[in-house]
Amino acid sequence: MKYRGRFAPSPTGPLHFGSLVAAVASWLDARAVGGEWLVRIEDADTPRTMEGAADDILRTLEAFGLHWDGEVVWQSRRTALYEDAAARLRTLGATYRCKCSRREISDSGLLGPEGVIYPGTCRRLGLGAEVATERFDVSGTHVVFHDRVQGAIEQHLERHVGDFVVKRRDGLHAYQLAVVVDDSDQAITDVVRGADLLWSTPRQVALQRRLGYPTPRYLHVPVVINERGEKLSKQTRAPAVRPEDAIETLRRALAFLRQPATQGGSAAGILAQAAAAWDPAVIVGAAPA
Repeated sequence: MKYRGRFAPSPTGPLHFGSLVAAVASWLDARAVGGEWLVRIEDADTPRTMEGAADDILRTLEAFGLHWDGEVVWQSRRTALYEDAAARLRTLGATYRCKCSRREISDSGLLGPEGVIYPGTCRRLGLGAEVATERFDVSGTHVVFHDRVQGAIEQHLERHVGDFVVKRRDGLHAYQLAVVVDDSDQAITDVVRGADLLWSTPRQVALQRRLGYPTPRYLHVPVVINERGEKLSKQTRAPAVRPEDAIETLRRALAFLRQPATQGGSAAGILAQAAAAWDPAVIVGAAPA
């Protein structure tokens, strides 16, 4: 299949340097092999969406020479697709209703790599549709996949995560389900993103297998941290990248990814040279920002 990659930012704020690094890595990985690069706005979590942030992100990508193929996809307009997938999971007996509050889960669960492990409290209760939250049953699920930078990744979902939410109490479809449906619907062959999402991948692979979707190749680049050792994010008040600094900022992003220095005097020139020299094998142990 022809390479199809994607960059999928959440519009919770402007594009910061950490997100730009992920966008650059994803764009280069696609363009280096003559592939397509799509942009998807992951705004399914509508309460967290910041007004105007999506348009600002798209303008910033264009200013940095990161042009995409086709039309931008918006998760908030794809609810019917997510509900179809949720209905299929119900038919397969792969999900169940859960009435547990966050407080109850926190009080009864053990800690795993990404927080409290759900102990399966409601798994066998047979709760009806009046209970909105739906969880994916991971009983006995063991996922192994190869990441092109991080190597072999293995996770026993029942021991390390527990049954996870695919539809929330407020009726919104959870990130794990939405991203799996989108990647399949858009025929994504390669996912390049930050390593903060590395341990989400086994859950996504489990959903792909249950729904009969293909599993893309994965490449997770190191996350950018600030001087306090915190991941750059809106919560840590990461500053937005500035289009007027595009050339300098692109060179910083390439240095972080340990890619060769470029001599181009424009964003387009820098990216063209970087795509020709792109080598994901050197990303491990990425340089400090």
